[in-house]
Amino acid sequence: MSDPLLSVRNLSVSYPGRTGITHALKEASFDLGRERLGIVGESGSGKSTMGRAILGLIPRPGIVSAERMDFMGSSLIGNSDRDWQRLRGRRISMIMQDPKYSLNPVKRIGDQIAETCRLHLGSSRKDAEKRALSMLEAVQIRNPDTVFTLYPHQLSGGMGQRVMIAMMLVAEPDLLIADEPTSALDVTVQNEVLRILDRLVRERGMGLLFISHNLTVVSSFCDRVLIMYGGRILEQCAARDLADAKHPYTRALIAAAPSLDHPKSELATLVRDPEWLK
Repeated sequence: MSDPLLSVRNLSVSYPGRTGITHALKEASFDLGRERLGIVGESGSGKSTMGRAILGLIPRPGIVSAERMDFMGSSLIGNSDRDWQRLRGRRISMIMQDPKYSLNPVKRIGDQIAETCRLHLGSSRKDAEKRALSMLEAVQIRNPDTVFTLYPHQLSGGMGQRVMIAMMLVAEPDLLIADEPTSALDVTVQNEVLRILDRLVRERGMGLLFISHNLTVVSSFCDRVLIMYGGRILEQCAARDLADAKHPYTRALIAAAPSLDHPKSELATLVRDPEWLK
């Protein structure tokens, strides 16, 4: 890998509580270049927490610590609110899981995308609207002029997710964090969204951090994969080598996944080992 876009060393997130400290993320270390890096793990493994920590979105009383967290040669540690405002949306963007909770319900779709252009690119109103329409076309939305005038509740789940992708990419960021972007979509729409992401990443030369619980999707879509469990990264490997993974947790996930090519009467049950968290 050439110089990475993002370099993270020993990133941890913890939450103090009445009964002690909960460690949501423990000493995560990885590099991300202009590639598609998948993060896989079951619910509660720390995937989304890591994405939010990279963007400085961990709410209080959460505590974030890291030995190093560099983006394009600049440290993200100790960023002020103004520093984050300059980065979020312009240099690093994040697609959340469900567009219903990310889009403003009382603003038109076009206005929300155009607002990103005006805020981060300093575009005029006319140029911002032109960019917004162009981006809606880029994510393969039919009749973008009509969708431009709609409100979020008037969109289907798949269309809402495409709008979110358009909004996050219209400022042409260098890094996109996609948090379960296809989890609420049916298989056909899911494949269309993955094709859009793949094309945009290749054409724009971005880095993509693709968070998912779907091992099959990640293995076929991403270049490399991080396997997470209990807030830790247990294994890293090339996506093409996932079937030959060494860690017992990764192998258990693979064995528990259904397969049309090799149907089983009963799927394997994942047996956890406390030693994995030590």
